[in-house]
Amino acid sequence: MKAIAVKASLFINYFVFAILLNSVGIVILKSQKVYGVDEVAASTLELFKDLPIAIISFLVASFLPKIGYKKSMLIALLLVSVACIGMYFGNSFVWAKVLFASVGASFALIKVSVYASVGLVTQNEKQHNSLMSTIEGVFMFGIALAYFLFPAFNSATDENAWLNVYWLLAALSLVSFLFLLYAPFDKPVVEDGDSNILDDFSSMFKLIAQLLVIVFVIAAFLFVMIEQGIMTWLPTFNDRVLELPENLAIMMASILAVSLGIGRLLAGFLSNYFNWVWILVVCLLAAMIMVYFVLPMAVESKISGVETLSDIPLLGYAFPIVGLFIAPIYPLLNSVILSALPKSLHSHMSGLIIIFSAIGGTLGSRLIGILFKEVGAAEAFSYTLIPMSLLLVAILILKKLTAK
Repeated sequence: MKAIAVKASLFINYFVFAILLNSVGIVILKSQKVYGVDEVAASTLELFKDLPIAIISFLVASFLPKIGYKKSMLIALLLVSVACIGMYFGNSFVWAKVLFASVGASFALIKVSVYASVGLVTQNEKQHNSLMSTIEGVFMFGIALAYFLFPAFNSATDENAWLNVYWLLAALSLVSFLFLLYAPFDKPVVEDGDSNILDDFSSMFKLIAQLLVIVFVIAAFLFVMIEQGIMTWLPTFNDRVLELPENLAIMMASILAVSLGIGRLLAGFLSNYFNWVWILVVCLLAAMIMVYFVLPMAVESKISGVETLSDIPLLGYAFPIVGLFIAPIYPLLNSVILSALPKSLHSHMSGLIIIFSAIGGTLGSRLIGILFKEVGAAEAFSYTLIPMSLLLVAILILKKLTAK
């Protein structure tokens, strides 16, 4: 197998879907302004995106090796390409729902396939750690790009000009499709060719009964709770606490995404030389120091007269840099659990990762939202020290279990 071609196709796939997934907030805003729907109706786009991810991950993860990872990703890319073109011509809120339902379902196929395919192009745990971190880093840069890509197509004189971005996204999806089509994939490992769908689901649920998987699920749940809680509410924090103009408060969220991307690329490099547990422990302790010491300084800072990003003092950028330290945790945790399991179970485990990550992300955003209301925006993020402490304990336990 030409591993470089396969890795490149995985990078492109993840990058395209990072842009599409992160555009939901932008499309919610445009739906209110262009299609005249209210806030409650517009917010259903989030549901149309997330629900298919959880459902499809649950349904296909157990028997995806029988379909084939390459074929699954090709189907996902083709579906998204058609949905993007449909959004351009449909130009309606109904088509926006169709678009995000397609994106969510396709991303489930992509993520399960990508996670399971990493084991096919790596030879050991360090290579697995490095590639997983790099792929997740590329994903975060895709998220950051979405904050600037959609505004680039906006026009003050043409309310439909923003739809042209979907031609670009459709083209990127088709390029990724062609790249993947000619990438030489190995056939996925299938443990038992005679098993049926019920047997496959049974294998997935049996994984949850293993102590190693239980600890991992808790760790992944805690991390996504932290990451999504901060990422979702950082624009509100910038607006209410730092008192930045609304557009800058939103753009500042891209700094967190960029720092997450850089952190994961660095983790991919460092994991070639250092044991994963030391990287995670050091990064988590650094993140806790940022929350305990730097966050209060940012809260107490008096920022005024800000009109552009260059006007924001260095202290205003300080807290989003926490992304550098929390970035390595998720991909390395995923790599550790997948490396500890036989390749025949990678698809099953990938499904569980996605399902529990979705639950953790939803709950994290909800809890931080409650804290913003009950204790205030200035204090809410400080409570992330609790799940961070629990995550540190889970990582140390996970190290002992994987050593066995």
